[in-house]
Amino acid sequence: MFFPSRPGPKPWPNRKKQTNKSAICLCSVSLLAVLFLSVFFITYSEIPKSIFSISSAFSGSVEFPQCRSETLSRTLIGQRFLLYAPHSGFSNQLSEFKNAVLMAMILNRTLVVPPVLDHHAVALGSCPKFRVLSPSEVRVSVWNHSVELLRSGRYVSMGDVVDISSLVSSSAVRVIDFRYFASLLCGVDLETLCSGELAEQSQAYESLRQCGYLLSGVRGNVDGCLYGVDDDCRTTVWTYRNGGSDGRLDSFQADEKLKKKKKITYVRRRRDVYKALGRGSEAESAAILAFGSLFTAPYKGSELYIDIKKSSSVPEVKSLIEKVEFLPFVREVMSAGKRFATGTIKAPFLCAQLRLLDGQFKNHQESTFTGLNQKLESLSLKNPGLVHVFVMTDLPESNWTGTYLGDLAMNSTKFKLHFLREEDEVIVRTEKELASAAHGQKFGSIPMSLDSIKKMQKHCSPRKVSNVQLYVEEAVCSCASLGFVGTAGSTIADSVEMMRKFNACSS
Repeated sequence: MFFPSRPGPKPWPNRKKQTNKSAICLCSVSLLAVLFLSVFFITYSEIPKSIFSISSAFSGSVEFPQCRSETLSRTLIGQRFLLYAPHSGFSNQLSEFKNAVLMAMILNRTLVVPPVLDHHAVALGSCPKFRVLSPSEVRVSVWNHSVELLRSGRYVSMGDVVDISSLVSSSAVRVIDFRYFASLLCGVDLETLCSGELAEQSQAYESLRQCGYLLSGVRGNVDGCLYGVDDDCRTTVWTYRNGGSDGRLDSFQADEKLKKKKKITYVRRRRDVYKALGRGSEAESAAILAFGSLFTAPYKGSELYIDIKKSSSVPEVKSLIEKVEFLPFVREVMSAGKRFATGTIKAPFLCAQLRLLDGQFKNHQESTFTGLNQKLESLSLKNPGLVHVFVMTDLPESNWTGTYLGDLAMNSTKFKLHFLREEDEVIVRTEKELASAAHGQKFGSIPMSLDSIKKMQKHCSPRKVSNVQLYVEEAVCSCASLGFVGTAGSTIADSVEMMRKFNACSS
């Protein structure tokens, strides 16, 4: 490590003149030390124990009994799985799920269907700024949050919310529910796993802790058992049979200013995912292939991480790309949206999706409102009567005063605003219906025993379903006959646009 050269020693000061200063300095240092220790212990006490226990064990020795053939569940022997770590909001997580379906099919692996994580419970960072968590760090965070969702009775599978029946019934991809997968791999009974009674000193908790070490890959790969993909969006753009591009530099690279600032010495390369992780690769023999994030988006003429949609020359991939382009909500959500549109709004309406508080969007409120204003002025000219507007926004109603939304609400002679609240009957009813339907438990390419099915049905239904308001709001917006105004750059707006493109409301 490089240390700057130190200046030469100075003459020793007069001790008498420095006595008071030294005492004051010593006292200040002591106070700072006490303050530092206090802050440390307060902070330590607030760190979730599941996360801290994994981090603190990095220096210890960890064995993985889950990988031994004599302890591995017979159901898992000979199977090959694909695991990944979703993050951020629901729309991002759904986008990652679609990419995971493609990866699982290309690599001929069974996809472990993850839970829907709490909004921004796990954050990746920024690919364009080359500032992201490593894949192993994301996997650790997702594992811990998944266990917390189970313990708190809030575990909801992506398959509970999004209709994946067309994918499974057509055998386009093989799937297994994360809960069943974790139960088999970790040797934890489903009743215990889903009961919320995982005591920290119990054998079940210790087994899950060991699984967390294994699947995160923080201690490296395990021959024949786990291969952790550590190539992320800073270095890699995954492709598939895309001509002779394998190994070539991607068109998007860090600029010189960013390279100097972050001391970046690596480059981004386009890599064929099948050549790197498929047949004949080091990863092929691993029972579990674990990715970090699978989020991608167009950026400066390229893709941030995955560029497979151009592989239309491969019939199977082309067919699957078409299938996953739009995955609708389950019928309970769509029915709720239609009921609200026809039973509460009862008129043609415009949907306005206004993201105003989160991240970059809070700095662009004026431009967001300008777009809505222009659309409403156009509608007012065409329809002299009352214009109905359904509003979905992260800005609480109590904060509308002094904003364009507040002005619209006051102008009741020209506009009638409609919106949903968590306590509304349609939301509460839909939450109960989703918990009862448990669609995610019905899909699985690996047969479950009758006992496992009964335990899953009895113990694994959630006591609380999050994000239901968002799901129903998107469903309502898909039914807006007067059009849709979304927030530029919002993945929620992209999701609604996709629903409208595929006529989700009328299907």
